[in-house]
Amino acid sequence: MSIRHGLLALLSKGPRYGYQLRVEFEASTGATWPLNIGQVYTTLSRMERDGLVAPGGEDDQGRALYAITEAGRQEVERWFSTPVAPADRPRDELAIKVAMAVAARDVDLRAVIHAQRTATMRSLQELTRAKRAATDGLAERLVLDSMIFKAEAEQRWLDHCEAVLKEKHS
Repeated sequence: MSIRHGLLALLSKGPRYGYQLRVEFEASTGATWPLNIGQVYTTLSRMERDGLVAPGGEDDQGRALYAITEAGRQEVERWFSTPVAPADRPRDELAIKVAMAVAARDVDLRAVIHAQRTATMRSLQELTRAKRAATDGLAERLVLDSMIFKAEAEQRWLDHCEAVLKEKHS
């Protein structure tokens, strides 16, 4: 997901000012993607240049509001209707690390797997605690659920790696 599309999605609910967009973006993603306020304003400037947003006046405290344009609505609709392709996702750093550990000399693959398992379990526990404490609603819960499911899948894959390693050395 790009910051641009996330901000457009939030602006589709109505005009917002920069800091408000930052807070809503972070709340919607369960604070898993913190934004620098500079990123927000830089992105808004680019979207204004590209005709996706326009100045939307000021709120009662004088903060500049941004509003989505028709071109912005079309862009966010296109984004929502287009599935995320595997090529659009970042590379799987863990799979590459394990593959390189297999290929490298003098690397204890069991130790690499054990270290990752420990870190993944810690992350899973933190995510579960965060889910129990979540109060921001459905968006936050769904993001945390996704992260929990990915951590669980990673644990299963690490189990598989260990099983294959044992099989190879039996």
